Formats: sequence, structure tokens, C-alpha cells
Amino acid sequence: MTAKEHMREITLEELLEAGCHFGHQVTRGNPKARDYIFEARDNIHIIDLGKTKAGLEEAGKFISSLAAKNGSLIIVGTKRQAQGIVEEEVKRAKREALGKTENEIFFVTQRWVGGTLTNFSEVVKNFKKLKDLLEKLASEEERSKYTKKEVGLWEKERQKLTSLYGGVSDLKKIPDAVFVIDSHLEDLAIDEAGKMGVTTVAVVDTNANPEVVDYPIPANDDATGSIKLITSYIIDAWIEGKNKIKNEKEPIRQAQGKNIKNKEEKKESKSSRESKSQRAEKTKSKPKKKEVKKNGKSKTRSSKKTKK
Repeated sequence: MTAKEHMREITLEELLEAGCHFGHQVTRGNPKARDYIFEARDNIHIIDLGKTKAGLEEAGKFISSLAAKNGSLIIVGTKRQAQGIVEEEVKRAKREALGKTENEIFFVTQRWVGGTLTNFSEVVKNFKKLKDLLEKLASEEERSKYTKKEVGLWEKERQKLTSLYGGVSDLKKIPDAVFVIDSHLEDLAIDEAGKMGVTTVAVVDTNANPEVVDYPIPANDDATGSIKLITSYIIDAWIEGKNKIKNEKEPIRQAQGKNIKNKEEKKESKSSRESKSQRAEKTKSKPKKKEVKKNGKSKTRSSKKTKK
């Protein structure tokens, strides 16, 4: 089945109710976004929801395919309306996906740190520093070796690093894709992804340039309803892709199990046949013995006649 057959259908009514169609003021519009604009009403650009639906479904198919290939994804949403939604949806992805997604889906909700992708080898050092601090603070024995002031400084450093890297600290390599809410605000993340060849999926409002995004979703990036609907759809696609791996692997495992069982049975049958033939060979090679009585005593002699 394709991702489209699996995934739920998004309707124009849903997009309308969520307020996805409200763009920015006409004066703030980006000329490159004009293909996504339906009309201008009361000096506000109205986004063509047909284009929103098409963009969202295309992005959903890509995300589902990425998850099915065990790819990795960072979701970036640092604006106040997006922070809670992003964290909650990533938790849902980890909870509902059948495969192990802990090290494959990540989030940034405080601030995109410059160099997260373009200077990844240096940023990884901060991930390690955060993990070391967490281990020290969790150990009663370790804390007892230092003064209260020093432990307090550790805690401050931990809070700072957690706010910056908490959602990406388990990242082992540069991700395969980023999903960005508000490509105009998060232009640094989009720029870094472009330089590093990371696929970009983003909510693109009328003030942004959709040409710099691989999978643009033209929609309102300020309304909570719009952010929630689009993010939950993307996460649904991710979960669908992860669960697809599980469902496809099951019959393969069963087939492998059957093959192993058949091989073992053949092996046993072969060894059984070999042992039987070996026993037959031994029986043939042994000289037959006859038991004869002489002077009332039992005596065994070879069946072969001895020469006089």
C-alpha cells in the first residue's frame, strides 16, 4: 500500500476551520509566494487552500517514506504558539510508533543554534557536556565530592544546555530532514539544511520564499489551530511510516523462522540417516561369532575356519 492509501484524508473544511487560509498583510507579502495566494481581502492575503492541501499531502508522503526507511527528522518550532504543540506531537510519535523512534525524531523549541548542521562536530561536544552534567547531578556520590556552590553552577549550566539542545542531544549524525514551522522566522535552519543537503519541509506563509524549501506547505504559520493541524498530520505520516516497517518485517521474520526450522529438520534427518548407515557398516564389518559347547562349557569361536 502507498502512504496515501494509509494516511487519513485532509479536507478543505478542516483547513478552513483551522484558519490555515489567513496570510500576512499585502504589504508584507513575498512576490515569490504569489502562486499560493487566492486573493487579497481587507488588505490581508488569503491562501489558496487547494494548494495547502496538495502541499501537505506531498509533504506527508515524503515524511512517511522517510520514517519507513529509518530516516531521522528534526521538527523546528520556536515561536510561542508552536513550542507546546511540537513537544507534545514528538512525544506522541515516540509513544505510538511501534518501532524504536527515540533516536530518529527530534525537536528544537527554544532557539535554533547556529551551526547545528553546518558545524555538527562541534555541536556534538555540547551534547556530550549535557549528558555528563546529567550523570554528575544524578549521582549522590559525585555531588558529595564538590561544594554546594559548584553543584549549583552545574545545575545552571545544565538548564542552559537543556534549553538549547535538550530535544536534539541524542542526535548521532546530521538528520535526513527538517520540518520547520515558519520558514521565514527559521531562515537560519532552512539555510543550514540547504547547505548540508538536508531535505526541508516547512509551513510557508505569504511573507516567505517557498522556493528555498523542498516541500513547502503554504499556510498560516501564526494561528495555533493551523500549526496544530499541520504538525499532527506530519506526525501521523511519521507514525504511519514507522508502523509500516513493523508490519512488513513480520512476515519476513516468520518466513525466516520457517526456513531455519526446515534447515534444522533436514539437518536432523540427514544426521539420522548417517548414523543408521554407520551402524549398518559396523554390523557388516564385525565377524560373526558362534557359541559351541565343549565338555559342558560354553565356548565362543570365530565362524571363520582356521587352517590346520
